[in-house]
Amino acid sequence: MMVLGHDHVRVDGRDKVTGVARYGVEKRPDDALHAWAVRATVARGRVTGIDTEAALATPGVVEVLTWRNAPRLEDADDDELQVLQDDHVAYRGQVVALVVAETLEVAREVASTLDVRYETEPHDVALAIDHPGLYAPEQANAGADTDSARGDVEEGLASSSHVVEAVYETPALFNNPMEPHATVAWWEDGALRMVDSTQGTTPTAQTMATLFGLDEPQVRVTAEHVGGGFGSKGTPKANPVLAAMAAKVTGRPVALAWTRQMMFGLAGYRTPTISRVRLGADADGRLQAISHEAFSQTSRLEEFTEQTAEYVRHMYDSRTALTTHRVTQLDVHTPSWMRAPGECPGAYAIESALDELAHTAGIDPVELRRRNEPEVDPETGAPYSSRQLMACHDRAAELFGWAGRDPRPGVRRDGHWLVGTGVASSSYPAMAAPSGARATALPDGTFRVGVNATDIGTGARTVMLQAAAEELKVEPEQVDLHIADSDLPHGAVAGGSSGSASWGWAVAKACRALRSRMATERVPDEGLEVVVDTAEDLKGRASLARFAYGAQMVEARVDVRTGEVVVPRWVGVFAAGRILNPRTARSQLLGGMTMGLSMALHEEGLLDERFGGWANHDLATYHVAANADVGDLTIEWLPEDDGELGPLRSKGIGEIGIVGAAAAVANAVWHATGVRVRSLPIQPDKLLDRLPG
Repeated sequence: MMVLGHDHVRVDGRDKVTGVARYGVEKRPDDALHAWAVRATVARGRVTGIDTEAALATPGVVEVLTWRNAPRLEDADDDELQVLQDDHVAYRGQVVALVVAETLEVAREVASTLDVRYETEPHDVALAIDHPGLYAPEQANAGADTDSARGDVEEGLASSSHVVEAVYETPALFNNPMEPHATVAWWEDGALRMVDSTQGTTPTAQTMATLFGLDEPQVRVTAEHVGGGFGSKGTPKANPVLAAMAAKVTGRPVALAWTRQMMFGLAGYRTPTISRVRLGADADGRLQAISHEAFSQTSRLEEFTEQTAEYVRHMYDSRTALTTHRVTQLDVHTPSWMRAPGECPGAYAIESALDELAHTAGIDPVELRRRNEPEVDPETGAPYSSRQLMACHDRAAELFGWAGRDPRPGVRRDGHWLVGTGVASSSYPAMAAPSGARATALPDGTFRVGVNATDIGTGARTVMLQAAAEELKVEPEQVDLHIADSDLPHGAVAGGSSGSASWGWAVAKACRALRSRMATERVPDEGLEVVVDTAEDLKGRASLARFAYGAQMVEARVDVRTGEVVVPRWVGVFAAGRILNPRTARSQLLGGMTMGLSMALHEEGLLDERFGGWANHDLATYHVAANADVGDLTIEWLPEDDGELGPLRSKGIGEIGIVGAAAAVANAVWHATGVRVRSLPIQPDKLLDRLPG
């Protein structure tokens, strides 16, 4: 019975659209208190006093936590989590107090009027390519090396017939899932219980155990339904810590949720990036040199380095290459994971530079990429498990109608619209992490499967059910699936596009082992159970370069009167192993491409350097793509049978859709207008005075 690879409706779909599904703070006990964070109004300094007496005298207020009375925390190797431990203010918006009350309204009102006094210090919040505080971190995040060199890139540039040198910039970008970060916490007999909006209950439980000096089994975290994350919930933030502290002090359950405005200062974000790119090619367009120098920011509390230069290391063949990361500590909150961290801004820079090189060399942009296809991973020398990048480009060109494209910019006009087309590649690692699963056969012929997967809106619950049913050779309706509970066997975080590959491997292994036992054993009244882990399986894999690939082609139109940019037509073709559920897969790819459109044309965190905070910290002023912005999106995937990926033979698809998307739009805008915008987003003020009449 083959249930993977076929459409399956989301098993939680009806509950979500009818309101039956409950998220985060909606799952609070009736006697829960409500907490509201008080945030610093200065960018740097220390708190000299907080008038808690008036607040505590307000009817309904139960407690006000400050650095003076908050529980002491152990070190969990993340200073952003050391909330209310001292009087230091590291950035504007940092939590300096927590009001706990009987109702949400009282907590919010008292928090808004709490008198907090500060001693301020000069602050520094602006990233620049020549910032004196730039340094080389030990490594970029996700284990990427800070620097990498192959050959003499200066010699490669000097010997090139065509050279492009440019600086590309992306602004601060904010994850903004529909459900904000939210937690309900309570204590039972010295054990901590939590409902948390998280992308991984296991790492959250582990972190909370460390912070509060508990053994890991003493902490249980569940996340039955999570309303999105885009990476922001991939590691614990301050909300579960504060909720647990308040519950510990008051002896009652406490519910805490960020507002949309708080999300811009407490939930992580994609750091602004600056990329200095130099490409050199011979007369035939074959790369002789790639240089990508990446610059980003972090906080003074915790180092986070966006792995911006990692993308190009594995993408194109070049005789010489140099990639570096530099970061500077500023008086800002710590950047964090956001969909395709590193690859997203890195691909924008590299795929834009390749478009510039194609124009300089007089070579079609697709053909230029074809001429620089590597035979093995340029960074590691490892063979690819599979690589269909150019097959994706060829199919995209067929669907889009790329053949016969006039390479000249600014020559195609339709009334007051300038029309252009652009292309970019996409790539994302095909990763898997150790995970466990439990499978139980019951006497009535049904099965219970437990895997600590977290469904953040991607359809993971549905795909894990399909995987279990396929291995057990039963209908999905015969499987009772349990997910998102730290009491289940260890589960990898829902991040890095590795969820289905990680959890699915464990589910397949557990169900296969259970079927094997059932062939020789009777199912007892209490059930027949198998528990597995995939750590050793992953260690035994061959050393190969495993990536998903894609090609994206965009039509952009620019109004010469207003500078408005619209994208009426977009084609994306991807090679991502076995597609486990076409219905949910298309949704993920469409979402990633739309997020890339939003990045290209709309999204921009605007920093007020005077006060050190984000000026546009809501969805009225931080603009994201809406339905009216999205035209005709055509999405396809190529058949791909890669036996080096694990039992499901799948590659992650949650992030690849955004990789290269902004570059495809930017390249199309250039082709339409002849104006190259190298600093996102591409908005009318960057075009209008440079457009033809």
